[in-house]
Amino acid sequence: MNENLFASFIAPTILGLPAAVLIILFPPLLIPTSKYLINNRLITTQQWLIKLTSKQMMTMHNTKGRTWSLMLVSLIIFIATTNLLGLLPHSFTPTTQLSMNLAVAIPLWAGAVIMGFRSKIKNALAHFLPQGTPTPLIPMLVIIETISLLIQPMALAVRLTANITAGHLLMHLIGSATLAMSTINLPSTLIIFTILTLLTILEIAVALIQAYVFTLLVSLYLHDNT
Repeated sequence: MNENLFASFIAPTILGLPAAVLIILFPPLLIPTSKYLINNRLITTQQWLIKLTSKQMMTMHNTKGRTWSLMLVSLIIFIATTNLLGLLPHSFTPTTQLSMNLAVAIPLWAGAVIMGFRSKIKNALAHFLPQGTPTPLIPMLVIIETISLLIQPMALAVRLTANITAGHLLMHLIGSATLAMSTINLPSTLIIFTILTLLTILEIAVALIQAYVFTLLVSLYLHDNT
């Protein structure tokens, strides 16, 4: 285990050059593809999951919003595979970096907002002032709604970063405790190792859930602006 608790969150380098780009491009290479007419069970299961996820997110959208389906499916696959690869020993998880999550969240949010102002500007402006607002409260509500709109990409990025980072830190601490107890008390080591195993299973679920939540929120922002 690393002595530094936060060493696993430092962006790796190869010969002094940042390797984060190569790591980000690596997960798509693990997605299996098939050139045959009849797919095997793995490809069939993968296609079924993609169709199920796409249908779940695209049900509420109109025809214009459904043009984003390929982008949203690619987004959830990318975040899920990146999160899962980060659970491997001596690996690096790009989604623990707030800068990367912001780089993903801001363009998607900005694209949805700009589309809303271009296609239905009246409805977009109506969100800044709820109907029936008392006149003295209008300036305050406009400021509050503007701040809430601008903070949406930050909320997306911080939520993903915090959940993934917290899980990795907890696994690091429990793993260190397991190694420390292995030379002191074997029964306690087995108990802590069982907890670590259960936590690993939980982190796998969190990695998938956070990918779905991130993509679903982007889909909801898109739905509000189409």
